[in-house]
Amino acid sequence: MYVASRFAIAVHILALLDATHGTPLTSDWMAGSIGVHSVIVRNVTGMLRRAGLVHTQQGAAGARLARPLAQITLLDVYRAVDSQRELFGIRPHPYCSIGSKIKGTLQKHFGAAQQALEAHLAGTTLQQVVRDLGTAAAR
Repeated sequence: MYVASRFAIAVHILALLDATHGTPLTSDWMAGSIGVHSVIVRNVTGMLRRAGLVHTQQGAAGARLARPLAQITLLDVYRAVDSQRELFGIRPHPYCSIGSKIKGTLQKHFGAAQQALEAHLAGTTLQQVVRDLGTAAAR
C-alpha cells in the first residue's frame, strides 16, 4: 500500500475515533466506514498504536485515541505510517548516462520537497483537519 493511502486511512481512523468521544471502535466497523478491508485498518491502527497515537484492545473492545487531536500533528501521523521511505523513489540505472546521474541530481530537489511537506504537516493538527471536515467532534 502506498504511503499516501496509509496516511489518508490513518487520518480517517483518527477522525472516526475522535467522533466517538472516547467510545472504542472495532476495526470491522472502521473498515466499513473507510471502505477498506479490516486487515488494512488493523495494520494501520497498529502503526498508530506503536507511535502512541491510539490505544487498542483485542477483541470487541477496539481502539480509542491516546491523546486529544489538538496534540497530534499530521507529521505525527505521517511518521507513524511511514517514517522509513522517501516521498519520491528514484531507481537509477547504472549503465545509462542519464540514469547513472539522475538520483544525485534529483535528490536535492526531492529533499527540499520532503522538508517542505514535513514542515507543513508539522504545523497542522488533527483538530484542524477534523474542523475542516465539518464534524461535530472538533473540540
